[in-house]
Amino acid sequence: MADFRDYTCPLCAEAQRDPVTIPCGDTFCLDCIKIYWDHSDHLGVYSCPQCQATFTPRPILRRNVPNVGNREHRQPLPELTPFPYKRDALCDFCTGRRNRAVKSCLMCLAYYCETHIKPHYESATFKRHKLVDETGHLDRKICPQHEKGLELFCRSDQMCICVLCTVREHRSHNIVSADDERTEKQKVLVVTQTEVQHVIQDRMKELQELKHNVDVLKGNAQRAQTDSDKIFTEMLQAVERWHAEIIQLIQANLQASMAQAQGYIERLEQEIMELQKRDAELRQILETEDNIHFLQNFPTLSVAPEPMVPKVLINPEFSFSEITKTVSDMKEHLDDICKKELGNISKQDSCKLTFDLNTAFKELALSDGNRRVIRKRTTQYYPDHPERFDGFCQILCREPLSGRRHYWEVEWNGEFSIGVAYKSISRKGKNSNSLLGYNDKSWSLLCSDSGYSAWHNKMDKDLPGAVHASRIGVYLDYSGGSVSFYAVSETIELIHRFKATFSEPLYAGFGVGSSVTLCVMEKKQ
Repeated sequence: MADFRDYTCPLCAEAQRDPVTIPCGDTFCLDCIKIYWDHSDHLGVYSCPQCQATFTPRPILRRNVPNVGNREHRQPLPELTPFPYKRDALCDFCTGRRNRAVKSCLMCLAYYCETHIKPHYESATFKRHKLVDETGHLDRKICPQHEKGLELFCRSDQMCICVLCTVREHRSHNIVSADDERTEKQKVLVVTQTEVQHVIQDRMKELQELKHNVDVLKGNAQRAQTDSDKIFTEMLQAVERWHAEIIQLIQANLQASMAQAQGYIERLEQEIMELQKRDAELRQILETEDNIHFLQNFPTLSVAPEPMVPKVLINPEFSFSEITKTVSDMKEHLDDICKKELGNISKQDSCKLTFDLNTAFKELALSDGNRRVIRKRTTQYYPDHPERFDGFCQILCREPLSGRRHYWEVEWNGEFSIGVAYKSISRKGKNSNSLLGYNDKSWSLLCSDSGYSAWHNKMDKDLPGAVHASRIGVYLDYSGGSVSFYAVSETIELIHRFKATFSEPLYAGFGVGSSVTLCVMEKKQ
């Protein structure tokens, strides 16, 4: 006869201590089954943890020594059968087309529609059952280890548990009912909710102020645009007036010079006619055979003629060269003013950018606080990242650009490309989808010692005659739908301007040949 201690309690998985047999015939430790049933007192229904048989009222427990026979012939204890339950939010009792569940029962561990839930409200049999609103997560309300409803809370481990957990894993822990713990934690949530509501109020106020500021900004921008249009219209009208006055001055000088020249022309023509008449007389006297006639006219014809009209020189340039020089000086002066003011406006919109290491091709090394990038031609030990370019020597900046105007400048060595791109641009492979300017997600300017070319969506445009500069400025007018590239030296010269409608935030992007440095610019106060 084997000792009863050689047998394992299904609840604590240890040798049975003070074993008791419950009405269904299964045997447990006295303390184990007592603790297990203590947590079912609020329901009034007691079940066997082994075969799921239910008892009402609570059976009386008495110690006994089970007749277990020879240990060698003992049958292994069956595993606890998982309670079947549905993981969707459809009624478990509908036939045919199943209706949507509106409640779930933590005692039955089942879903109920509006029709099949009625017995729980109408029959006294279900009065101790716990109904909750259906959230579609009944599986989260069941202990994954014991397939029992989670009705308790272990404060020691801060987790929901079932009654079986109290016998094994959470024995001697600080355990309370889920209702009691919910009451305590609800107080905390009420405080949190109050804080959330205060934050909401603050954010609503901040939102209203932001919207107000945006409206004011739009109004100011509209007024600035209207004023600018008016001023430039007046400037154009002034230029037209200056143009008309210059034309009038040119015509007046032309008319005066023409009048003077015309008088000289008439007098010269008269003198030429007189000289031609005398030439004819001289020819005639020279050809005569009458010596007496020749000698009698010789004194008169031998006197050399004197010019009737002094020699006059008309300068074809006259004073027009001075007028042209004056007009040219006016243009250069106006250009200087416009370029200077454009530079000041650009500095107002200047933004501080930094390179994003996570996008850098593995031959690029960053320095100077991620504001300088150099191509090393050797692989850098960067971790794999979904945003890293792995096919082309390219890099993006971290800062998203949208909503307003932005300006930045870079210094470069070696052939390179500069532009803007959406974050959704491809980063993988050597194909046009991931090359700046070769897709519909990016706009770029290709720069080399031989010149520039503009690229977008595989369409290129050579830019002959553009000023070469080692510093390039980029002016992004996001809301205005344009991105412009400038050659920056002592002056700022426009290289090219793209017009587009932007649908996502943009990021400054670069294809690096040798090195690129993001310039530090001070905003104009």
